[in-house]
Amino acid sequence: MGCVRDLTQRGMRQGAKPVRYFGERTDVSDLLAHTLQTVADILGPHGPATKAAEHSYTPNDYSIHFFLQLAVILLACRVTGWFGKKFLAQPQVVGEMIAGVVLGPSLLGLLFPDFQLSLFPKETRNILYVGAQLGVGLYMFLVGASFQAGHFKTKARSAMSVSFAGIAAPFAIAVIITPFLLKVPGLFAPTITPGAATLFMGACIALTAFPMLARIINERGLQKTSLGTLSLTAGAFDDAVSWCVLAVVLAMFGGGPGVAVLAIGGGLLWVLFVLTLGPKILAPLGRMVEREGELSAHALALVILAFCVSAFLMDAVGIHAIFGGFIMGVVMPRGLLTQELKKKVEPLVVVLLLPMFFTYSGLNTRLDMVNSLDLLLIALGILACSILAKWGACYVAARATGEDHATAMGIGALMNSRGLMELIIINIGLQKGIIGPTLFAMLVLMAIVTTMMASPLFEIVYGKKARERGELDAVPDAKRA
Repeated sequence: MGCVRDLTQRGMRQGAKPVRYFGERTDVSDLLAHTLQTVADILGPHGPATKAAEHSYTPNDYSIHFFLQLAVILLACRVTGWFGKKFLAQPQVVGEMIAGVVLGPSLLGLLFPDFQLSLFPKETRNILYVGAQLGVGLYMFLVGASFQAGHFKTKARSAMSVSFAGIAAPFAIAVIITPFLLKVPGLFAPTITPGAATLFMGACIALTAFPMLARIINERGLQKTSLGTLSLTAGAFDDAVSWCVLAVVLAMFGGGPGVAVLAIGGGLLWVLFVLTLGPKILAPLGRMVEREGELSAHALALVILAFCVSAFLMDAVGIHAIFGGFIMGVVMPRGLLTQELKKKVEPLVVVLLLPMFFTYSGLNTRLDMVNSLDLLLIALGILACSILAKWGACYVAARATGEDHATAMGIGALMNSRGLMELIIINIGLQKGIIGPTLFAMLVLMAIVTTMMASPLFEIVYGKKARERGELDAVPDAKRA
């Protein structure tokens, strides 16, 4: 907006003929200057002064920013997704993740800091955050609604083995590397205990990108396969454990024991309630949709109500709204109801709401903190240990339970993806003062690299040959776009 202000000031200095402006005699230059100044101030706050700022944001200011932000987010996600698919063989979801980082301080804020701050001022990010949580929560609800329980029952042993390995190995690696990381100034908070630091690193390494994993499984045509169900089940359990461990770390770091008790106890109680009584409570809703032959507005409202209650409770106890959405989706009556949900709700969620989730996380991500050779080597070491702990352990566990080499490699490749769930948990660690900005940047690097690895490596070790054998359908361009 600086060029507009320059033109405004220039217009004020230069003379011009007077004209009638709402009954008053006004110079053309003044009119032009006033118009340009108005344009320049569109993205500025217009509310009364506060102790912290000369102007505060009015409801209209939030509205102006919100719609512009949505437009920019959609454009960036579409362009980056197309580029990733065209030149890097990446699915749309990875392009959206990168788009979020591009719009944040790592690139746009680095090149055009004033413009980036005007586009995404801190005061408006809370609104973007709510939209992001709605998007990712609804998406995981839809993923739960397409969850194949039959596959889980036939693969329960493999799923639990993969999940256990995906938790045990990362925490073992964390026990080994955390003492060395604690010796590097600035990585962890000075007051953190070795136990809390180890638990936090273990949770970060053990995490699987649950929403990212779900979208990759969907885009690669795996949602109705036993491999997809096994990976999704193990990933969901690993993420839930990581969030519970994070609650314990927060309690050890000053949140109090009530944080951990509420998160673990409250979460388990709600899951047990939903899984045992949910199908009976929701069965009449499924019969109503079958009887009417469509998902009416009344039925849709009841479905969204159930989702909101579950997301609220899981968020309130300290786990995360996405798990509330997923578990409620799992118990939704199968048949016409879930088919109609996929047809009517999924397009809006995937195209409009979910990119807000990726962008919000990207706005809190900085990659310019790893600025020395020593720090780069540490970052690469964390990356290597994370891949070994997750991919290697899940591969061994899958093989031990009878899966063939290709399937086990495919499971390992999918489970190794961290995605933006990793960014969420490390953002919490940064905000709570558990880790410093440097370790935060290293873990962001690990999240991006492991996520970009997932889809192409899965195609190499499993997907391509499975499609040649006819075990998987070809991925249509429309689905990947």
